[in-house]
Amino acid sequence: MTTLLMIIGFGAATSVVVGLGQRLRLPWPALMVLIGIAGAFIPSFADITIEPELILPLFLPPLLFAAAQKTSWALFAIRWRTILGMAVALVGVTVAFVAGSAVLLVPGITISAAIALGAMLAPPDPVAVDAVAGTVSIPRRIMSTLQSEGLFNDAASLVIFQTAMAAVMTGTEVDFGQLLLSFLASAAIAIVVGLFVTFVAWWVMEKIDHTIARSSLMLVLPFGVYLIAEHLHASGVIAVVVAALEIRRRDVEGNSAERVTQASTWQVLEMLITGIAFGLIGLDLRVIVESEHADLGRAVVVGGVIAVIIVAVRFGWLLLGTLIERKRTQDDPDAAPLDIRDATLMTWGGMRGLATVALALSIPATTDTGQAFPGRSYVIVTAAVVLLVTLVLAGLTFPAVVNGLGIDDEAEKEQRATKEIALRAYRAAMLQIRNDDTLPDEVVEPLRVRFRILHDQLLGTTDDQASSEQATAFREHRKQLQQVQKAAMQSARAEVLRARRERGTDPEIADKVLRRFDLQSVLAR
Repeated sequence: MTTLLMIIGFGAATSVVVGLGQRLRLPWPALMVLIGIAGAFIPSFADITIEPELILPLFLPPLLFAAAQKTSWALFAIRWRTILGMAVALVGVTVAFVAGSAVLLVPGITISAAIALGAMLAPPDPVAVDAVAGTVSIPRRIMSTLQSEGLFNDAASLVIFQTAMAAVMTGTEVDFGQLLLSFLASAAIAIVVGLFVTFVAWWVMEKIDHTIARSSLMLVLPFGVYLIAEHLHASGVIAVVVAALEIRRRDVEGNSAERVTQASTWQVLEMLITGIAFGLIGLDLRVIVESEHADLGRAVVVGGVIAVIIVAVRFGWLLLGTLIERKRTQDDPDAAPLDIRDATLMTWGGMRGLATVALALSIPATTDTGQAFPGRSYVIVTAAVVLLVTLVLAGLTFPAVVNGLGIDDEAEKEQRATKEIALRAYRAAMLQIRNDDTLPDEVVEPLRVRFRILHDQLLGTTDDQASSEQATAFREHRKQLQQVQKAAMQSARAEVLRARRERGTDPEIADKVLRRFDLQSVLAR
């Protein structure tokens, strides 16, 4: 009952903290971590423990699924170098630097345990940076790059961690050849699982003519995909991301009501799950630190040094990335990072979160041979310090860093992209209307104006009085126009979905335009 009370409490606190963070212009996930730390001083809450093996399956699938739906296969086709460079190569480099530092700084730690520590601390959390960045305006090219990185880096880290932990528990050394094969096999199987389960789920949904029931299946899908992949010893992270991308690829123009329902549902669930998850992070931070009394002061110092190393490695890697991305701007004009300001902001956006907490809590007291886990107290305290530095400190100072760097939020560029997609949708709707030879001019004209108003609303250039007058005229011809409006809306939505799948289109901007057409279709029913 206490656990249930704690979850409800964190859920209620999330609603308050989101509003408070918006008013204070502070990232609310970092505030939720602070509330979790404060909650750990409540005696009944301090005794609450959630099984470590449940943390990732409970929180990671829905949050990853929601984040992955904001991107597309087309964007991944452009960003594959970034994904490999940051979600795989940077993870490996970070693991190497952390492991090397731990061997030098932590008494009694083995190479395998040091690699496990590196894997635990390597992956930035896509949910954290997404929620924190919502408090400030940063360029979409930077945000989409951070999102792309965050969707896959957990997969590489988890494979390295599991391999290193197996070596620690058995007293052997890490086989790097086997590690590479395990990662490739895990990724390949996960891709197959994600595609197959999505195919089955979509086939089932086509047989269900009930919006709420179809939306309910979408809520279950990420958990099912994750658990199936993990059962097959594949990457649940990659499987969930693949499923989300494939679901959006299969989306059709006729699913307006379903998209509106799911969008609202996911927004609420994503906020609550994120709030509860970060509240638990704060709760566990105190538990982690208090459980390790031996050499606590020195362990904190070691954790601080490793936190600085992690930040420095990321900054150095991103500086190297600026040289590469400048040469690729013709292929991808929205590439990032392009300069030292981009690299600084993306370094500060490398916030650790759920995966680090779950893996830290999973460290056992002894190995399979009955010996104490090498350097356990240092490993766990280091994880706590890195979380405080990269999540709480970085999160609370993120708005100040953005303002200090003076990075343009590129609002004009986003508006141009919105205009291009809205114009394509408008032309598709007009083509559908013109192709209907049975409509007289007095019917076509108000319908044409109606779609023009919708186009202007997307750009924020609508005259409210003119919109009201045209809306009244439109309602007078409603019965006559209903069928052709439906066909025109279908054409407009189909064009937006077509644009979303194209290389160079920002999926979030396309979704913004699509949502306006979906809402219009639902309200017109």
